[in-house]
Amino acid sequence: MALCVILLAGCNRSDNQNSVVLNFPVTRVIEMDTISYTDYVAEIHALQNVEIRARVSGYLEKFHIDEGQHVTENQLLFTINNKEYVEELAKAKASYKSALVEVNMAELELKNALLLAEKNIISNTEIELAKNKLEAQKANMDEAAAHYAHAQLKLSNTEIRAPFNGIVNRIPYKVGSLITEGTLLTSISENDEVYAYFDVSEKEYLSYARSIKKDSSISKLVSLLLADGSEHKYQGYIETIEGEIDAGTGNIAFRARFKNPEKLIKHGASGKVRLKKKYDGALVVPQKSTFEIQDKLYVYVVDKNNTVHTRNIETLYRLPHLFVISKGLKEGDLLIYEGIQNAKDGMTIVPQLVNMQNIIKLLASK
Repeated sequence: MALCVILLAGCNRSDNQNSVVLNFPVTRVIEMDTISYTDYVAEIHALQNVEIRARVSGYLEKFHIDEGQHVTENQLLFTINNKEYVEELAKAKASYKSALVEVNMAELELKNALLLAEKNIISNTEIELAKNKLEAQKANMDEAAAHYAHAQLKLSNTEIRAPFNGIVNRIPYKVGSLITEGTLLTSISENDEVYAYFDVSEKEYLSYARSIKKDSSISKLVSLLLADGSEHKYQGYIETIEGEIDAGTGNIAFRARFKNPEKLIKHGASGKVRLKKKYDGALVVPQKSTFEIQDKLYVYVVDKNNTVHTRNIETLYRLPHLFVISKGLKEGDLLIYEGIQNAKDGMTIVPQLVNMQNIIKLLASK
């Protein structure tokens, strides 16, 4: 009899423990306007970056600038020894003058021939010969003039000048180096503004293209994260998109433009373009309220009888500490906020309501 009493008491204690109803913090799903950010690896190029190459051969006679120096448009950069080209120009000039004299003589001969023809002293054939000789001398003069102009051009090319304002990059040669036509002397970068090129997947591109129609002012604005993780102080904008999707990668290239008045960013730098996207009336839930089963995401929803039900959800975007929900919940749904590891489907709980706005403020402060 004593044994039976002990067993009955144990069963009663077990039934009482099973009948305990646990308290759980719960919250309601709300709609809110939010903005998400997506980062893309970018290649950064100067607005202008041009190679400076020699257009004539010769010895480098003088440098007028140094590496890293800021130069202005048409500023003298290099001088190539020009003695050979001065002599060539003098020769071409003499040839041109000689051809000009020959033309003058041919014009006089034609004039005399016309006078003699009027007096029937010479035939018309002589006039034609005089005209042909004049045309031939004019052709020789044109050829000499072209040689003269070419010699002038070659002489001018011994002075190499900056095509625009910019920063001089590395100079691989020294004074006295023999260079040939086409030799790379340096390059110049104009960094007052920079381009950032980045690739976007076809799916993301379609989403972006649709968002532009809704709010182009926000969709085009982008930020630039530099290599050290800091954000560039000047906001940029998407300037253009390429006309085709790369068949190999499935991506399409975007180009953003940023101001760079301090010239902090250099040509060839690396960084990330941060693209902004606005969500109007997005459903949000705390990430800590969700759990995964076989790669699917779930929450515990509480019905009007305070009974817990497992519900599968689909997410649209991940925010810091929050998920934007695309499917599975609606505004006003009650779900367990904390302690989901102690909850299970079908159990009855005592809900303790926590305002979602307060949760968002708390998570934002972390």
